[in-house]
Amino acid sequence: MNFINNKIKAYAVAILGSGMFLACAQTKSVASRPATENSKSGKIVPTNLKWSERMLLSEMNRFPESWMLDFSKSPKWTYPSAIVLDGAEQVYAKTGKKEYYNYISDFGEKLVKEDGSILTYELDKYNIDLLNSGNVLLYLYEKEKKEKYLKALKMLRSQIDGQPRTSEGGFWHKKIYPSQMWLDGLYMGQPFYAHYTKDFAKGAEATKAYDDVVLQFDLIQKHLVDKKTGLLYHAWDESKEQAWANKETGVSPNFWGRAMGWYGMAMVDVLDYLPKDHPGRAKLISYLKSYTDAIIKVQDKENGLWYQVLDKAGEKGNYTEATASSMFVYTIIKSVNNGYLPKSYKTAAKKGYDGIIKNLISVDENGVVNLNKCCAVAGLGGKPYRDGSYEYYVNEEIRSNDAKGTGPFILASIEFEK
Repeated sequence: MNFINNKIKAYAVAILGSGMFLACAQTKSVASRPATENSKSGKIVPTNLKWSERMLLSEMNRFPESWMLDFSKSPKWTYPSAIVLDGAEQVYAKTGKKEYYNYISDFGEKLVKEDGSILTYELDKYNIDLLNSGNVLLYLYEKEKKEKYLKALKMLRSQIDGQPRTSEGGFWHKKIYPSQMWLDGLYMGQPFYAHYTKDFAKGAEATKAYDDVVLQFDLIQKHLVDKKTGLLYHAWDESKEQAWANKETGVSPNFWGRAMGWYGMAMVDVLDYLPKDHPGRAKLISYLKSYTDAIIKVQDKENGLWYQVLDKAGEKGNYTEATASSMFVYTIIKSVNNGYLPKSYKTAAKKGYDGIIKNLISVDENGVVNLNKCCAVAGLGGKPYRDGSYEYYVNEEIRSNDAKGTGPFILASIEFEK
């Protein structure tokens, strides 16, 4: 457990290629030029690095083992870790620094047993959230070719075959949430489904799977988009039985920032794997365009950020929220970089990114970077019952350094650093 901490401290002692050297607190600076902030104090996280690497090192300092990400108390198969590790994969690709690869690899080592079974994962719950960490295993299997990862991946893929569906073929969010599609579920399931298909399926099998991936987005567009604003409701209950569901349309009552954030990331990430000649690509890119136009309309004109409840900026208790803002920025800048959106959209992304750094980022004396004002969790139904009301969303716990924000911030930073 001290390995990563020691690596970070060692790394902070000497930075190559920057012209600056760090000294321990007890020694004098050995820099030949005037002492910098780093060289004076011996930062845990050097401030002369790019934001992507600074945030990743900060997460590694907070959570020395990758299973700890998002405040996990014991090794648990859960989705937030995978978002930070997705960022770590890209920082490693950019820097080649082995400590980042080891951090990713340790997640697979700790969570997947030699027989391919996954700690705390229960297939029969059909919880779509639990597919997201499969992305880490796809990466590790490609790099290491360990049989246990292949077995685990096949088990996760089998969940898709058994996942309960709506009458039109849309995945239920969980077995315990019958007839419900949530925006969150598109990010949790579809990038993994598309990536797995690209790596392991061929011919008619692959075509059928890609069609199924696109169908999930088609159904979201059909049932969850508000015609007036273009924003998307958090969830839809086909049965219309839930207390939160509109009795005519089945949708939940509000536009929750992070739910729409998940949906945007789902679209841009699925496009990484959907074949260039698949007819669904053009549809997804059109969905992305209308989605981005809608979120730009509710972006705060002053600070460039987005609110917990997107269309109620001035109402009591609402606040500019870090996870949604980071997700929107990532979605827009990646879309511009990949040619899905015109370059003119970069202005909104840059305004949002600058707004996050100015208003939601703080840096400790030791250089550790914090992302503040993250909604810890929000959902619908369950016990105690979550009714999807405005009051519900603005009163959920707010905390710093939630992986659902730090991960997208790393990913957004990488896109800006390209």
